[in-house]
Amino acid sequence: MIKQQKLQYHLRKKPYLVDAIAGNSAMLVSLGQTGRLYRLWWPHIDYPQHVDEIRTGLRIGSTPGGVTWFDDPEAGWQHSANYLPRTNAYRVISTHPDYSVEVEQTDYAVPGQPLMVRGYRLTNRGQETRDLEFYHYGSFQIMDNELYMTTEFAVQEDALLHFRHQYAFAVGSSIECSEYQAGSGAWHGAANGYLNGNQIDMQPDGAMKWVFAAIEPGQSVLLPIYIAAGHSRHEALGALTVAKSRSYEEWFTEMETYWSDYLANAAPCPGGNEQIVALYERSQLAMKLMADEATGTIVAAPEFDEYFSRCGGYAYSWGRDAAFVTTAFNKAGLGALSEKFYDWSITAQEADGSWQQRHYHDGSLAPHWGLQIDEGSSLIWGMWEYYLHSGEQEAFLERMWPAVERGAVFLVQYLDPETGLPLPTRDLWEEREAEHTYSAAAVYGGLTAAASFASRKGKDRLAELWRSAAERIALAIEERCWNESKGSYYRGLKLTVSKEDYEAAIARGERGFVQQRDKGYMRYVLEFDPIVDISLLGISVPFNAVPVDSPRMARTADTIEQLLTSHPVGGIRRYEDDSYIGGNPWILTTLWLSHYRTLQGRYEEARRHLDYAVKHVTSSGLLPEQVDQVTGETAWVVPLTWSHAMFVLAVHMLAERGEL
Repeated sequence: MIKQQKLQYHLRKKPYLVDAIAGNSAMLVSLGQTGRLYRLWWPHIDYPQHVDEIRTGLRIGSTPGGVTWFDDPEAGWQHSANYLPRTNAYRVISTHPDYSVEVEQTDYAVPGQPLMVRGYRLTNRGQETRDLEFYHYGSFQIMDNELYMTTEFAVQEDALLHFRHQYAFAVGSSIECSEYQAGSGAWHGAANGYLNGNQIDMQPDGAMKWVFAAIEPGQSVLLPIYIAAGHSRHEALGALTVAKSRSYEEWFTEMETYWSDYLANAAPCPGGNEQIVALYERSQLAMKLMADEATGTIVAAPEFDEYFSRCGGYAYSWGRDAAFVTTAFNKAGLGALSEKFYDWSITAQEADGSWQQRHYHDGSLAPHWGLQIDEGSSLIWGMWEYYLHSGEQEAFLERMWPAVERGAVFLVQYLDPETGLPLPTRDLWEEREAEHTYSAAAVYGGLTAAASFASRKGKDRLAELWRSAAERIALAIEERCWNESKGSYYRGLKLTVSKEDYEAAIARGERGFVQQRDKGYMRYVLEFDPIVDISLLGISVPFNAVPVDSPRMARTADTIEQLLTSHPVGGIRRYEDDSYIGGNPWILTTLWLSHYRTLQGRYEEARRHLDYAVKHVTSSGLLPEQVDQVTGETAWVVPLTWSHAMFVLAVHMLAERGEL
């Protein structure tokens, strides 16, 4: 009960769906279309997160009542929001039917600085002179922890300082504030428009107020607010001093130039209409923010469900996702990000040669559900893809080889002598244990890549051993995994189920067996998993365990499209009986089918699936994970790095064939 109450309180401050992200690959923030800043990560993009809530608002002249907060749904503010073109700066314009005031808010992080800039331009749109009071309230949750915070007002620096242990955040402006309050009921004070000057408190929150008197009709005032980070109070205040040493316009120009140069040095979109080009560039920009500056780690998405209330969290690095993302980096002219990621990936490898499900930026194991054998095999496959893209850099080969060798040895040892497939592990959706066909194809891809690396190293015996093992997997997929009655490959063999599901399946005439586990526990196993799943396309695209033009593969793709197309909104669901977040169509699954149709030469269909992604971007132009199956609106996870990667890959596949 207490946990549920905490969750409900948390969700009032931080919804599952966000509207935008901003950052510089060391600092990352998530934002709402009201301009509210929900979360801030620093000095890495996955952990730790430091913000409880940050809110801003106005008190307008002699208007009755207290402060009106821009993000308050009952306050009546109306917002339009979007990214500034070709940048990672997010702008919100807020107006109110009862106040002749326009608030233009621009959020961005300064590249190379531990600094978040929040620019507020307040414009009097009325016919009379206006007095405005601007309020900034901040409650920090440093290191994702509610305890042991201190907030103090640094008089000399004119800033609120929030700190805990080795993290500190200084909040201030180049314009001196009029009032402040550290703790001591700061929210109550801010809401009522009076800050009491309390200078220090062992509380997480504080507020500041700025007064702008006699703003003439049509006149604007600019208030830059800086959030500066450091590993000590002195570091944070020093970073704030640097922030104040330059004008808001100078910081803005530096940020704008950085992202302009970043796109200029990347590969341009290889074709397509204006919407495709815009989404391609937004993908390049968003994916950069999902790659950690210090380590190279690639995260699936900014975290939004810290309590694991509806999922298992997303702010981690999965080898599987990253293999697709780095392949997109290669195509998008961002190969340096791929190389940095693979240099990081070898730090996350286990002693036995495996890679576990997901990791933090430092290579340590994140919360997980157990081994997913496609993770490590995808990494080896991705290393080879980058090696080819890089012009076969000898130095990269030498750095990767020890990890590749250990990884390939593990994969070969993990094969089931009965079926020829990899032994049971979790599937790519992290929901069930079996000998999954997709995972087998990924292991095929990993072993084939390892064999190619071995050949480059002159280790012909290993190359032959691993290539032969891969060929046996491909043969096992063809001999054991075809389901003629459904016109599709089986999703897997030896599927572990509950006792109840096992007994019901046996009663229906399905085949299975019961196995004794450790300490006398029983495992109930069905011989086949017949569910049609989009991941079956991975047998051919990208791992090529079965050729794209195989009649069986073509039938599988047609069955997938027939059974998994979502009505009425379109798009492709993950699998037949999907119930996660209601069983919506996903962007990446729809683009996966676009990939396959392109390689088939069915270009019109491939473009249709590509267009689906273009039409279902969020209001700020990002790609989500899921689209609501009824409304067609964004349903879950913004942005999903894998979605953006699949879009970039789909664009290049079509463009390379002159069909974009």
